[in-house]
Amino acid sequence: MSLNKEHQQQLLTAAKASIQHGLNAGCALKFNLAEYPQVLSECKATFVTLKLDQQLRGCIGRLEATLPLIEDVAENAFLAAFQDPRFTPVTMEEFAELDIHISLLTAPVLMSFSSEQDLMSQLQPNVDGLILVEGSRKGTFLPSVWEQLPEPEQFLHHLKQKAGLSVAYWSDTLNVYRYQTETIA
Repeated sequence: MSLNKEHQQQLLTAAKASIQHGLNAGCALKFNLAEYPQVLSECKATFVTLKLDQQLRGCIGRLEATLPLIEDVAENAFLAAFQDPRFTPVTMEEFAELDIHISLLTAPVLMSFSSEQDLMSQLQPNVDGLILVEGSRKGTFLPSVWEQLPEPEQFLHHLKQKAGLSVAYWSDTLNVYRYQTETIA
């Protein structure tokens, strides 16, 4: 799904308005879908990443499309600002300085591989986001994480740790899904 500039701007405005509403009312902003183009009402999985002085300040999202696009963005913006457990809630002073990045996710596709080396050889740096699932353990990295972890081995090992597994962990029951994103900033 590729959105035109007007639709991208509407999503960025919705994310910012939802954070502003969160500062004032303590909840995400609700939208009347009838007031927006149909494309913004289609269900789409998104992540919203907040940065302050080029440093991560919050990142929350969904891997499955369950809400209309504009509602998903508004909800994730609110959650990234106020409920990311890694950070304290965004303050009014920080609000004006926030950089908002929205990632629209494609549907995840289960990868087929015979070994860890085979999996790493299939990865497309700066293109693929990954979801790693092992039993009840799960972790994901957006494609933007390649900026900090440019080598497939680094990327995969850190993702294992994020999912609560050791770097050396490997199992035939490990599932890895690939997805891509369209980023709006």
